[in-house]
Amino acid sequence: MARSNPDRDAVDDIVAQWHQQRPELDVSPLEVFGRLHRNYVYYQSSLTALFDRHGINMAAFDVLAALRRSGPPYRMTAGQLAEMALVTTGGMTLRVDRLEKAGLVERERDPDDRRIVYSRLTEAGLRVLEVTATDHFANESRMLAGLTPAEQAGLAHLLRKLERSILAAESTEPEQPHADSA
Repeated sequence: MARSNPDRDAVDDIVAQWHQQRPELDVSPLEVFGRLHRNYVYYQSSLTALFDRHGINMAAFDVLAALRRSGPPYRMTAGQLAEMALVTTGGMTLRVDRLEKAGLVERERDPDDRRIVYSRLTEAGLRVLEVTATDHFANESRMLAGLTPAEQAGLAHLLRKLERSILAAESTEPEQPHADSA
Protein backbone atom coordinates (compact mmCIF):
# COMPACT_ATOMS: atom_id res chain seq x y z
CA MET A 1 0.00 0.00 0.00
CA ALA A 2 1.48 3.34 -1.07
CA ARG A 3 1.61 6.06 1.56
CA SER A 4 -0.02 9.38 0.76
CA ASN A 5 2.64 11.18 2.83
CA PRO A 6 6.19 10.06 1.94
CA ASP A 7 7.49 11.50 5.25
CA ARG A 8 5.42 8.97 7.22
CA ASP A 9 6.45 5.38 7.81
CA ALA A 10 5.03 2.24 9.41
CA VAL A 11 6.16 3.38 12.86
CA ASP A 12 4.09 6.57 12.48
CA ASP A 13 1.08 4.38 11.73
CA ILE A 14 1.72 2.14 14.75
CA VAL A 15 2.13 5.15 17.06
CA ALA A 16 -1.11 6.65 15.72
CA GLN A 17 -2.93 3.37 16.36
CA TRP A 18 -1.67 3.28 19.95
CA HIS A 19 -2.76 6.89 20.46
CA GLN A 20 -6.21 5.98 19.20
CA GLN A 21 -6.54 2.86 21.33
CA ARG A 22 -4.66 3.97 24.48
CA PRO A 23 -4.33 7.79 24.43
CA GLU A 24 -3.05 7.84 28.03
CA LEU A 25 -0.10 5.55 27.20
CA ASP A 26 3.21 7.23 26.30
CA VAL A 27 4.42 5.25 23.29
CA SER A 28 6.96 7.88 22.18
CA PRO A 29 9.93 5.50 22.80
CA LEU A 30 8.55 3.42 19.93
CA GLU A 31 9.44 6.25 17.56
CA VAL A 32 13.12 5.55 18.33
CA PHE A 33 13.22 1.85 19.17
CA GLY A 34 10.66 0.80 16.57
CA ARG A 35 12.71 2.48 13.87
CA LEU A 36 15.97 1.10 15.24
CA HIS A 37 14.49 -2.38 15.16
CA ARG A 38 13.10 -2.05 11.65
CA ASN A 39 16.38 -0.62 10.38
CA TYR A 40 18.33 -3.40 12.05
CA VAL A 41 16.13 -6.06 10.43
CA TYR A 42 16.74 -4.54 6.97
CA TYR A 43 20.45 -4.11 7.73
CA GLN A 44 20.86 -7.68 8.99
CA SER A 45 19.05 -9.07 5.95
CA SER A 46 21.43 -7.20 3.65
CA LEU A 47 24.47 -8.37 5.61
CA THR A 48 23.30 -11.97 5.70
CA ALA A 49 22.91 -12.01 1.91
CA LEU A 50 26.36 -10.45 1.42
CA PHE A 51 28.11 -12.82 3.83
CA ASP A 52 26.29 -15.82 2.30
CA ARG A 53 27.79 -14.88 -1.07
CA HIS A 54 31.24 -15.13 0.55
CA GLY A 55 30.53 -18.43 2.30
CA ILE A 56 30.60 -17.07 5.86
CA ASN A 57 28.14 -15.65 8.37
CA MET A 58 28.10 -12.53 10.52
CA ALA A 59 29.71 -14.30 13.50
CA ALA A 60 32.55 -15.58 11.32
CA PHE A 61 33.06 -12.13 9.84
CA ASP A 62 33.28 -10.64 13.34
CA VAL A 63 36.06 -13.05 14.30
CA LEU A 64 37.97 -12.73 11.04
CA ALA A 65 37.69 -8.93 11.14
CA ALA A 66 38.86 -8.75 14.78
CA LEU A 67 41.92 -10.85 13.90
CA ARG A 68 42.64 -8.68 10.84
CA ARG A 69 42.29 -5.44 12.81
CA SER A 70 44.75 -6.72 15.41
CA GLY A 71 47.53 -6.42 12.78
CA PRO A 72 50.24 -8.91 11.97
CA PRO A 73 50.53 -11.72 12.97
CA TYR A 74 46.67 -11.53 13.06
CA ARG A 75 46.22 -13.52 16.24
CA MET A 76 44.30 -13.17 19.50
CA THR A 77 43.24 -15.34 22.42
CA ALA A 78 39.66 -16.56 22.74
CA GLY A 79 39.25 -14.20 25.70
CA GLN A 80 40.38 -11.19 23.67
CA LEU A 81 38.08 -12.16 20.81
CA ALA A 82 35.14 -12.77 23.15
CA GLU A 83 35.57 -9.34 24.74
CA MET A 84 35.49 -7.63 21.34
CA ALA A 85 32.45 -9.58 20.16
CA LEU A 86 30.51 -9.36 23.45
CA VAL A 87 30.13 -13.15 23.66
CA THR A 88 31.32 -15.70 26.22
CA THR A 89 34.63 -17.46 25.74
CA GLY A 90 32.64 -20.67 25.27
CA GLY A 91 30.65 -19.05 22.47
CA MET A 92 33.86 -17.79 20.92
CA THR A 93 35.40 -21.26 21.11
CA LEU A 94 32.50 -22.60 19.01
CA ARG A 95 33.02 -19.83 16.43
CA VAL A 96 36.74 -20.51 16.25
CA ASP A 97 36.12 -24.28 15.97
CA ARG A 98 33.95 -23.67 12.89
CA LEU A 99 36.47 -21.29 11.34
CA GLU A 100 39.29 -23.74 12.01
CA LYS A 101 37.35 -26.55 10.30
CA ALA A 102 36.85 -24.23 7.31
CA GLY A 103 40.60 -23.55 7.19
CA LEU A 104 40.17 -19.82 7.86
CA VAL A 105 41.91 -19.75 11.25
CA GLU A 106 44.35 -21.98 13.07
CA ARG A 107 45.19 -22.34 16.72
CA GLU A 108 48.72 -21.96 17.98
CA ARG A 109 50.22 -22.12 21.45
CA ASP A 110 52.33 -19.31 22.86
CA PRO A 111 55.95 -20.53 22.77
CA ASP A 112 56.70 -18.90 26.14
CA ASP A 113 53.52 -19.95 27.96
CA ARG A 114 51.94 -23.12 26.58
CA ARG A 115 48.71 -22.38 28.52
CA ILE A 116 47.97 -19.50 26.13
CA VAL A 117 46.33 -20.48 22.85
CA TYR A 118 45.95 -18.00 20.01
CA SER A 119 43.58 -18.07 17.08
CA ARG A 120 45.40 -16.84 13.98
CA LEU A 121 44.17 -16.00 10.50
CA THR A 122 45.35 -18.40 7.83
CA GLU A 123 46.22 -17.16 4.35
CA ALA A 124 42.83 -18.43 3.18
CA GLY A 125 41.11 -16.60 6.06
CA LEU A 126 42.93 -13.39 5.21
CA ARG A 127 41.90 -13.66 1.55
CA VAL A 128 38.24 -14.29 2.44
CA LEU A 129 38.23 -11.42 4.91
CA GLU A 130 39.88 -8.92 2.54
CA VAL A 131 37.33 -9.52 -0.23
CA THR A 132 34.37 -9.71 2.16
CA ALA A 133 35.38 -6.55 4.05
CA THR A 134 35.69 -4.58 0.81
CA ASP A 135 32.21 -5.66 -0.28
CA HIS A 136 30.77 -5.22 3.23
CA PHE A 137 31.89 -1.61 3.68
CA ALA A 138 30.81 -0.72 0.14
CA ASN A 139 27.40 -2.20 0.99
CA GLU A 140 27.19 -0.17 4.20
CA SER A 141 28.15 2.99 2.32
CA ARG A 142 25.41 2.25 -0.21
CA MET A 143 22.89 1.88 2.63
CA LEU A 144 23.94 5.24 4.11
CA ALA A 145 23.87 7.09 0.77
CA GLY A 146 20.58 8.79 1.69
CA LEU A 147 22.28 10.65 4.53
CA THR A 148 24.79 13.47 4.20
CA PRO A 149 28.19 13.03 5.88
CA ALA A 150 27.05 15.50 8.58
CA GLU A 151 23.84 13.51 9.14
CA GLN A 152 25.84 10.29 9.39
CA ALA A 153 28.19 11.85 11.97
CA GLY A 154 25.24 13.22 13.94
CA LEU A 155 23.47 9.88 13.89
CA ALA A 156 26.64 8.08 15.01
CA HIS A 157 26.94 10.55 17.90
CA LEU A 158 23.31 10.05 18.92
CA LEU A 159 23.56 6.25 18.74
CA ARG A 160 26.67 6.34 20.96
CA LYS A 161 24.72 8.49 23.41
CA LEU A 162 21.72 6.13 23.21
CA GLU A 163 23.94 3.14 24.05
CA ARG A 164 25.20 4.94 27.17
CA SER A 165 21.59 5.75 28.13
CA ILE A 166 20.51 2.12 27.71
CA LEU A 167 23.46 0.86 29.76
CA ALA A 168 22.74 3.42 32.49
CA ALA A 169 19.08 2.36 32.53
CA GLU A 170 20.10 -1.30 32.91
CA SER A 171 22.12 -0.46 36.00
CA THR A 172 19.13 1.12 37.78
CA GLU A 173 16.10 -0.60 39.25
CA PRO A 174 13.29 -0.90 36.69
CA GLU A 175 9.93 0.52 37.64
CA GLN A 176 7.55 -2.24 38.69
CA PRO A 177 4.74 -2.95 36.21
CA HIS A 178 1.35 -1.56 37.16
CA ALA A 179 -1.02 -4.25 38.33
CA ASP A 180 -4.62 -4.07 37.23
CA SER A 181 -6.98 -3.84 40.17
CA ALA A 182 -9.79 -6.31 40.03
